[in-house]
Amino acid sequence: QVQLVESGGGSVQAGGSLRLSCSVSGLGFWGTCMAWFRQAAGNERVGIAKILSNTDTTYYADSVKGRLTISQDWAKNTLYLQIDSLKPEDTAKYYCAARLTDCAPGLSLPDFTYWGQGTQVTVSS
Repeated sequence: QVQLVESGGGSVQAGGSLRLSCSVSGLGFWGTCMAWFRQAAGNERVGIAKILSNTDTTYYADSVKGRLTISQDWAKNTLYLQIDSLKPEDTAKYYCAARLTDCAPGLSLPDFTYWGQGTQVTVSS
């Protein structure tokens, strides 16, 4: 059974940094596409970053490019998202997601099969 469990969220001031983690179980990593999405209150869930497990190829949404870094450590079965220079508009619930094949173009919700429950990030000005 595949399980994704996010952690590392919290309340921070603008300009600060956070590293989110996603602990993965029940999933063979080879050829898996892993991603981070976020959903602000009242808004749709949107993709912000993805990584292909066997090549470390990454992709970022234009809105966050330069401030986010997605990475993985499969020895620890963990996906990470480093967020720097946090802004109030980064306030959202952050979700990790998995797809058991190569990454599809873009970052679309239907492309991902498995989801975590999310971790809340709140940024104050």
